[in-house]
Formats: sequence, C-alpha cells, structure tokens
Amino acid sequence: MIRTVIIEDEKPAARKLERMLSLIPEIELVAKIESVEDGVSWFAGNEHPELIFSDIVLGDGLSFDIFEKVGTKAFIIYTTAFDQYTLKAFKLNSIDYLLKPILDEDLQNAVEKYKSFVPQGNVVSSQEIKSLIKTEKNTLSRILVKIGYNLKIVQTSEVSCFYSENKIVYLQTQERVYPTDFTLDELTETLDDKKFFRVNRQFIINSDYIKNIHTSPNYKVELNFQPAEEITVSRERVKDFKDWLVQ
Repeated sequence: MIRTVIIEDEKPAARKLERMLSLIPEIELVAKIESVEDGVSWFAGNEHPELIFSDIVLGDGLSFDIFEKVGTKAFIIYTTAFDQYTLKAFKLNSIDYLLKPILDEDLQNAVEKYKSFVPQGNVVSSQEIKSLIKTEKNTLSRILVKIGYNLKIVQTSEVSCFYSENKIVYLQTQERVYPTDFTLDELTETLDDKKFFRVNRQFIINSDYIKNIHTSPNYKVELNFQPAEEITVSRERVKDFKDWLVQ
C-alpha cells in the first residue's frame, strides 16, 4: 500500500480528492491536513507517508512552509489552481503538478508516475528523491491567467511566444495577449525545451508557430501570430538556436 496524506484547506475539495483516491486500490489515506500549523505538528510527530497530495495556498500560508520547516522524504503531487508556483513546487520533491479541477485520468497518471519512481516497498532518502526527480524534467502544460475577475486556463501548446514588457511577462495566443505571473527565467526552466526557446532577453518562442526565419543581416523570427515587435535572435544565442531547430 502507498501511505498517503492529503493537505487541503477547502473541505469540499478535500472530500472530492479523498473519493477519487479511494478508487485507487494501492492508496491508503493516513491523514488529512488543513493548515500549515497542523501540517508542521503532524509531520513532526508522525511517521511520514510515501506520497503527499498537497494544495499550495492554505489559510495560514503556503504548504511549502510545512516542508521547509520539518522536511520530508515523501514524494509530493501538488494540487492547485495557481500555476505561478510551479517552479518552486518542482524544487520541493514534486513529481507532478495537477491544476484544479483535477481529472480522474490526470490523478491516475500522477499515481502511476509515482510508482514508476519508487518500486513498491522501497524506501528512499531525500537525496535519492531529488536524484530520481531530476531524471525526468517536469514541464509546464497549462497556465492560469486573469481576465478581469475571471480566470482562464491557457494550454502552453496554444502560445506562440512569451515576452517581457514593462516588467510584466505576457503570453501571445491566436486570440489575444494575456499577462502572466511568471518571469522569463521561471518559464525557461519549466517549459518544454523541445518546443520553447529563449531567443533573447525579451522573448521565448514556440517552434510550432515559426513562419519564417530571416538570416540576413541578423537572425529574425516571424511567427504565425506575434506582438508587433520584431523578434531577433541575440547574437550569442544563434548557434544554440540553430541546434534547437533540428533537435
């Protein structure tokens, strides 16, 4: 059995996740935690589980605070509506990052990913966890953006480019431009590097939307849809850019 803990401060969400997990025979739920304070207390006084499903934003802080205070050898699957925490999640034993509302298929795939990391019955150290996680790069597939008082999920496959302007990073889709809560450095670390490439300090482009590449006098990229600004590959990135195009 996979000893599992849920960290979730919204009772309906916790009940729903518990029901979904009850349909997976290998899962044994040993605790439900609702706050950072309760989490620190529980992990300090109990045997740690093998697997944790954790929301990020709790009523009294972020769930990251729990693991930074007490540490854990468990693998963590984050369940949240806030994609801006992806990078930090991946640095704290995370093997997956599920955006709410969670789909049954996504949940099952996350558990299967856990099982692929650790054979049943195996115990691993924190250092071994970090080593195992590094063997597979977690990539960002969906981004939550705000439109007034509404939220919209944008698939990264729909994004032609990300760009920085006046200290805000925007994403461009065929429909429109949306502001994000990311920095370009964070996106560079979490996007699929087979699809996305940072051509200069201002732009990250998606290979699926490259329309033309002009090589004279400088490398300039035209996308199927893009901001009005011209996209030029910085001189120091040209060789890496050409290698990326044919990988």
